[in-house]
Amino acid sequence: MRPDEFLRALTQLPPPLHDRVLILRPYTRATRCDDCQGIGDAVHLALTAVHYDELTSAAELLDTAERLAGEHAEHAPPRPDQQRGRGRVVRWAQAPLPLVAATDASWKGRAGGIGYVVSDGHYGLLGRGTGRLDPTGRSRVLVDELRAVDYLLTGYDEVPAGMTVLLDSLTAVRYLHHWQAGETDAMPAGYSLRQRRWSDKPTLVRLAEQVAHRPDLTFAHVKGHSGHALNEAADGLSHMARRRREESFDLRPRAHALVDAFLRDWHANATL
Repeated sequence: MRPDEFLRALTQLPPPLHDRVLILRPYTRATRCDDCQGIGDAVHLALTAVHYDELTSAAELLDTAERLAGEHAEHAPPRPDQQRGRGRVVRWAQAPLPLVAATDASWKGRAGGIGYVVSDGHYGLLGRGTGRLDPTGRSRVLVDELRAVDYLLTGYDEVPAGMTVLLDSLTAVRYLHHWQAGETDAMPAGYSLRQRRWSDKPTLVRLAEQVAHRPDLTFAHVKGHSGHALNEAADGLSHMARRRREESFDLRPRAHALVDAFLRDWHANATL
């Protein structure tokens, strides 16, 4: 089940089932673990049952999924924020809502990086290269700015309502606004829409469809390299991820310290 399909299914659930499914969501992702796959199948069937108003059957299927998860707890898949490249500075976990995030991208030569940071301490950074089958096209920087937003949103099982996402690319912000308005066919020039080996839809297509269903999210422009704490943190993470593709250094502690320092400044000033 794609992330956008899962999120739409969540909106149909009454509160008790909603919370149970959200906890089990990691099992719905593709995995080579047979036990995990069985749990995920039960969750998918429960969502199908809800679609047909069979709430009793859905609850029973979730009972089965929870029992299996308890029996195979040692094989539990990681949550999104526990995955490689992601982390959290827990001291900011009680940040007031709504949350504010910043994303950014960096590219030099044949190496690139994307990063994000959120006022609740979540952060992520990911390096990427290019090759013969690279679908990015000629709008490389723009595409990576938008990929950074996708990387942020997929870091949550359920994206917090009312989140503000800051970008220093006006063009990327315009695309996000077009998608929110339902213009999901709008794509950066040269971006390939061919089928991916690792996903049923290209990243930006999936992002456009998700954003179209989230009018509560705010995408806003912030001037880059102007001293804005969240933007500077996201910029630093994207550069760090890019450099890590060509240099050897201990990435995680550096990223953690950078995020903590900039969030301390952000929360001290508490301004967009």
